[in-house]
Amino acid sequence: MKIAFTTSDRVHINTHFGSTKEIDVYEISDSGYEFIETLKFEGELKQDGNEDKITPKLEALADCTIVYVVAIGGSAAARLIKKGVTPIKARSEEEEITGILNKLVQTLKGNPPPWLRKALQQKTQTFEDELEEEATV
Repeated sequence: MKIAFTTSDRVHINTHFGSTKEIDVYEISDSGYEFIETLKFEGELKQDGNEDKITPKLEALADCTIVYVVAIGGSAAARLIKKGVTPIKARSEEEEITGILNKLVQTLKGNPPPWLRKALQQKTQTFEDELEEEATV
């Protein structure tokens, strides 16, 4: 699964979702993790209520399971969740990306908590599965 982090230094989770210029993406499994890419965003990203600024981020994160942020607005969080991406707030701007990744690997090796199992199941469901579910409702 893919995990994303809002960051300004590629070490800490230290930027607000709406105003971040960089989001690092990692692939993670119970055997470890690997850096995939840094998503870069430009333009006017200040926290001014401009909802259009988050649309490119929502699209770029569509295949991620979780995005770690230092802060996120309510409407941005709701839009992420609607796309199947779980936003999680870091404990502080000093929280390190590698620390979170190592904890997640250990969690995946054991018994993931219900919220993580649910997030994993959402991402493994295919478009055809969703259509099939809608047809049975």
